[in-house]
Amino acid sequence: MKKMIELFKNPSFVKLFFANFTSQMGTVIGMTAFTFYLLDRFSNQPGYASTAEMMYSLPTLFIFFIVGVVADRMDRQKVAYYCDTISIFLTLALFAAIYIGWMPLVFAVLFLRSGVRKFFAPAESAILQGVLKKDDYATAAGLNQMVSSIFMLFGGALGILAYKLTGVYGAVIIDACSFFISAILIKVNRFDKNAILPNGKHTWKDLNVKLVFKDFKTGAAYIYNNKLLRSLIIGFIVFGVANGGFSVIPIFILKYKLAPNSYEEYSVLIGIIFGCGVLIGSVISSILVQKYKFHHLIIIGLLITGGFVALSGFATSIPIFLGLTFISALALPVINVSIGGWMPSIVDPKLMGRVQGWIEPLMMLFQTITLAFIGVAFQKFLSIEALFCIVGGALMLPAFYYMIVLPKLVKEDKIIADQSPAM
Repeated sequence: MKKMIELFKNPSFVKLFFANFTSQMGTVIGMTAFTFYLLDRFSNQPGYASTAEMMYSLPTLFIFFIVGVVADRMDRQKVAYYCDTISIFLTLALFAAIYIGWMPLVFAVLFLRSGVRKFFAPAESAILQGVLKKDDYATAAGLNQMVSSIFMLFGGALGILAYKLTGVYGAVIIDACSFFISAILIKVNRFDKNAILPNGKHTWKDLNVKLVFKDFKTGAAYIYNNKLLRSLIIGFIVFGVANGGFSVIPIFILKYKLAPNSYEEYSVLIGIIFGCGVLIGSVISSILVQKYKFHHLIIIGLLITGGFVALSGFATSIPIFLGLTFISALALPVINVSIGGWMPSIVDPKLMGRVQGWIEPLMMLFQTITLAFIGVAFQKFLSIEALFCIVGGALMLPAFYYMIVLPKLVKEDKIIADQSPAM
């Protein structure tokens, strides 16, 4: 708690934190409302919900080679700010597309807006690394996880409430307002030059094809030569499968198995239970990361979360499903906080954007493949139980991989750090 209080004495961190907070709030409300809008209007076509989720992940495959380069070469503050401002206009375009009712146009706007948003995370993460001390990374990761858990707790309910009271249009407007607030907070912030321009000042004219691919290759070489970082990133591939599946399967199990006639109401309850689990887990994780090694916590968290996700697919009643969901949610922050606190400490600040630029496309590639697979296979080739097993297994698989490789790599990394001269 003392470290969290100290973090909020850092004005740059505070503004960046609340910018991220407002952006997440609107996005969660907007996405939740839009998903229920699709399920209501196209109840016999569940593939639309999967397609909408794909539009959030698919753009990564087209811009992955430039996202990290932009975050490292350009002014990171301006990158984050322009992501928010452009997102405002695209959100208004989404409003118009939904009103027209032509789904190809709706999905096209979702695709474009998602593409713009992909530049935000690498820039924001890189700035955050520059405004914090190394000892604060784990605390900041725990704090961000708590915020995410609050959205899990109330986001679904707020999304449903917004959808019921104002319809999908009101939810989209809330989304636009959240980007506006985030843009203002980023614009008025004052960051150290090293945090936003660690590689010197560049213009858009400097980002020619040769430089982009040279920097992209540099990021790949950096990851490849850092065995510990490389091993962690390999695990992110499977996280993409889990993210893709878990974005739709809770709603699917309600609508097509446990509560076909009241899935909207129960989805709010599941959101509350899941959010409570993650919130409690976030508090516990913030304590655990101060006492135990990151790789031990990651392995345990993956095994517990994956195991209970797989089991929850076989639930025969709402109470059983809620109980299993709570346990899986309780262990999830252990993974996120450990990785969030560990990654910045092993990545060169000058290369953070390019490292993030590799993580995102790997995750999104497999997230997109998973969503496409679900859209085609669900109800045709796979049951809801099989989907939960696939997602749960995807979480447990990297745990076994980490169990084998991480202890040795952590030991080697510590030896190298001990042998390095003090700065």
